[in-house]
Amino acid sequence: MASAPPRQDGPRLDPGHRATLARSVRLLSAFRREQSEPEYFYGLMARDTVAQLGSYTDLDGATVIDVGTGSGFFARALTEAGARCTGIDHDLAELTAHNVPGPNALVASALALPFRTGSADVCFSSNVLEHVPDPWRMADEMVRVTRPGGTVFLSFTNWLSPWGGHETSPWHYLGGDRAARRYERRNGRPPKNHFGRCLHPVSVSSALKWARNNDGVTVLDALPRYHPRWAEGVVRIPGLREIATWNLVLVLRKKT
Repeated sequence: MASAPPRQDGPRLDPGHRATLARSVRLLSAFRREQSEPEYFYGLMARDTVAQLGSYTDLDGATVIDVGTGSGFFARALTEAGARCTGIDHDLAELTAHNVPGPNALVASALALPFRTGSADVCFSSNVLEHVPDPWRMADEMVRVTRPGGTVFLSFTNWLSPWGGHETSPWHYLGGDRAARRYERRNGRPPKNHFGRCLHPVSVSSALKWARNNDGVTVLDALPRYHPRWAEGVVRIPGLREIATWNLVLVLRKKT
């Protein structure tokens, strides 16, 4: 099982982002409002994540590709931070799910990004990797379109985390297909995130292995997205990290 790549420590650009316990409680509590108040939930997540990204790279004037932009919450937050952002999503319905598409949104596949090699300062993706059938092809595409010296920010919900089955959680621990059938029996409709179709079991270890073996990038950080800073070491503990990480963030710098 892959160990965590060594983190390249250095000064953070945005001292305003603090991975505190209070922040963790606020973010995890917001999950209860995802379905009932999506604007609140995704707006909060977007602002926090963009502040986190801003601690690794200057976003003012940066060209950013938002992979799996959905309704554009993250693209709007990136734009508010001064970035020139283009969002892509494979599903037109996702782009218009909250009426107003994100800025500069395109319908395209994350597995074949419609951008030239080295065209972006930053390639960003939040909670999309687990929804594509070939996650490391998507990750490779993100590295490809990023310029030398640019930043890749890749975050996903790992399968064995308590939220790994998304709306079928925690029954995904008994199997993804079983969890989907249970959800349909109880709700009269299949889950939006159906195992094997649009939800796939991506692990922390496979992500760390991909990052470690990718000669084109340097790993700046590999950390649990919602945890306080003092709990980040969980990523370095095989087995436990698959459950306790919840959501992994990889921050990479493309080599020159």
